[in-house]
Amino acid sequence: MSLDVASLRTAFPSLASGIAHFDGPGGTQTPLVVGQAIAQTLTGPLSNRGTLIASEQHAEDAVAAFRRAAADLLGADPRGIVYGRSATQLSYDFAKHLSRSWGPGDEVVVTRLDHDSNVRPWIQAAERTGATVRWIDLDVDTAELDLSTLDEVITERTRLVAVTAASNLLGTMPPVRTVADRAHAVGALVYVDGVHYTAHQVVDIAALGADFFACSPYKFLGPHCGVLAASPELLESIHPDKLLPSTNVVPERFEFGTLPYEIMAGVTAAIDFLAAIDPGDATIRRERLIASAASVHERELAVRTRIEAELAALGDDVVVHSRAANRTATLFLTFPGRSSAAACAMLAERDVLAPSGSFYAIEPFTALALVDDAGLRVGLAPYTSDDDVERLLAGLREFVTG
Repeated sequence: MSLDVASLRTAFPSLASGIAHFDGPGGTQTPLVVGQAIAQTLTGPLSNRGTLIASEQHAEDAVAAFRRAAADLLGADPRGIVYGRSATQLSYDFAKHLSRSWGPGDEVVVTRLDHDSNVRPWIQAAERTGATVRWIDLDVDTAELDLSTLDEVITERTRLVAVTAASNLLGTMPPVRTVADRAHAVGALVYVDGVHYTAHQVVDIAALGADFFACSPYKFLGPHCGVLAASPELLESIHPDKLLPSTNVVPERFEFGTLPYEIMAGVTAAIDFLAAIDPGDATIRRERLIASAASVHERELAVRTRIEAELAALGDDVVVHSRAANRTATLFLTFPGRSSAAACAMLAERDVLAPSGSFYAIEPFTALALVDDAGLRVGLAPYTSDDDVERLLAGLREFVTG
């Protein structure tokens, strides 16, 4: 069944503003039910966790429901779901945890495709411990990772490989499983940044070969926070610094301080919303998520194809840097002889939000060696309408011809 975008949009109060949002890679709009779940949980009754009284039990239930929902979304075990303030915070936390045993002679592998949150924490951890950093390069002509030297980069000295499942800048979805298989062959762990990927694909961390998979619910209709998935057994082998009286139970030994039960309830509501978009006959939440994601993906691919065709008609006035064979519905554009920031400003005057920048993806942005100091990013979301697209395209036509 085709995605009913008009009906879907009625669930988002913010869309009444008239803004055409193409800023989803930086954070999507939020359905009313997510805000309601947050408010209802926060206004209680709500206390610290326990089982003696309703307010305590509500906190317990919010945590348990969050772990189950996130596990269904990611194809994970609820006992391996770790809450974090953000994906960046989780990367820094686990870089600290995992690097405890690193030293001179050990190696860490990062890529030129990743957001800096899956690069800098590992580089800084390596610097502290004396480990060596090695790189998987980006082929800028294809916007793909260059895996021709994979066997040379990932060696018996490699302790961890950090790789994105999808570039937040270019949309490129590299062959994570190929990288993971090479890493596992030499006994290395694989930390996957799934922030952009989770918003556009069905996640199966086992199929990806991810030992750790991090994502951000606010990129897929939820509140601002981070989620990490790993096997409970792997988490059991990691011992973080923690307060003496705090629990040592996994995954809670990695969650410092009192959890924000209301935000966790918001994540659960967002995942339930995703599962209800177009579930077909499926009844189990994981299956409903898969069916709904397929419908959204079909729609996003059709819209991306339309935008690409219209941009191609503008000739050399627009350069589309998102050109990998396997990629999300995100496009990174520059305008030879013109400023992408000016394009962003012109669109904003028309209530079209397509932001310009490098979006913390400093490695791929630097590799592109652009004359412009930024680029325009156009990201699609489930609520992107045909009218939104026409307004975007009309604005870009006017910008390049004006």
